[in-house]
Amino acid sequence: MGAFPFLSDEWIGEARKLQAEFGPGASESVFSVRMNLVVTAVPFGDGLRHAHLDTTNGELVIELEHVEDPDLTLTLDYDTAKAILVDQNPQAGMQAFMAGRIRIDGDMSKLLALQATPPDPVHMEVARRVREITL
Repeated sequence: MGAFPFLSDEWIGEARKLQAEFGPGASESVFSVRMNLVVTAVPFGDGLRHAHLDTTNGELVIELEHVEDPDLTLTLDYDTAKAILVDQNPQAGMQAFMAGRIRIDGDMSKLLALQATPPDPVHMEVARRVREITL
């Protein structure tokens, strides 16, 4: 397994393999959120990436493209998105928000609930493995 740029097609492919490896029901989210991501300053392609995070099936899923009727949409730069989602650095997210580098449209309480939920052991292992596949 190699390392790939965060949110690249190859990275998403490896993330899907990890999700399949752990299988459905290995870990469950305690709340439901559908969040679209508009990631700017992406260092590949046209510099813009649309993705989403969805826990409505009980598991955390990060995929490309947007979902219909999201609870909220975040617009943020690539480095901030990577710091939050891959490095799991909530301080980076808070600093970016306070500096105006994150725009939130929609139900901010869903974002706060996501941040306040402690990760379970499976989520922690998946996060560790995601860091391994990320440049």
